[in-house]
Amino acid sequence: MNELITNITNLLHRVGNYDPWVVIVEMVLIGLVVWWAVRFLRGTRGENLVKGVIVVLVTVYLCILLLPKDRGWDRIEFLYGKFLLFAFVAVVVAFQPELRRALGQLGRAPIFGGQYRYIEENISALVESSGYLSRNKTGAIIAVERKAGLAALMESGVILDAELTTGLLNTIFFHGTPLHDMGVIIQQGRVAAAGCQFPLAESEDVDASLGSRHRAALGLAQETDAVVIVVSEQTGRISIATEGQLYIGLDTDSLRELLRTMLIPRRRKWLPRWMSINRKGRDT
Repeated sequence: MNELITNITNLLHRVGNYDPWVVIVEMVLIGLVVWWAVRFLRGTRGENLVKGVIVVLVTVYLCILLLPKDRGWDRIEFLYGKFLLFAFVAVVVAFQPELRRALGQLGRAPIFGGQYRYIEENISALVESSGYLSRNKTGAIIAVERKAGLAALMESGVILDAELTTGLLNTIFFHGTPLHDMGVIIQQGRVAAAGCQFPLAESEDVDASLGSRHRAALGLAQETDAVVIVVSEQTGRISIATEGQLYIGLDTDSLRELLRTMLIPRRRKWLPRWMSINRKGRDT
């Protein structure tokens, strides 16, 4: 017990000799990384697993750091180093979907890509078609591309490159047509392709009462930043999947507002004012 107290005292003494600003910066950086990781994994199947791994690693590390090494703890320290290597490989394998999603979000940062362009007419066509399909209980799944390209998925379907209209969407998903049972991809305000196969989410990520369209919508939303509209064939219920989340039971007004928020980026308010000031100065 005395040796443990001595080790704790020595550790605190060593920490006290560090530059306090360096310690503060390091703690802030570590805290930000941990906060980002927890926020990213919140609601996923890996959340509890990560918490358990962190508790085990921190507990063992403190034991190695504080307990005397002349009583066999040096072997634990050796095994701990090997365990860290094994844990790293296990994390890469176990969290492959989450890591792919994280890298995809990093690649979609504003500095890496241009802005997607959609206008009010595109939103109206999507909302009106969704409302029509919902009233007639016609199943549909529509993926609206944003920054992450969906060209690879388009290869599994039929390339259309047609004008986005309510009538075209209703015709594609009309029961009995060759393309009605798969997904449609909207790209830059046009119907790029139809009959596309989307990746399915894991079964535990989706409620058992939801069908394959919802699984496909959530699977695509987990891997890309696309906005995916789903209309249930059984209930006519309208849903949206985006950023790995599924929003179920929307009316047309809620759907319109969500699509406006997600597909029509907000303009910087200072730019029009700055331009108007310059125009005013030139006019005078």
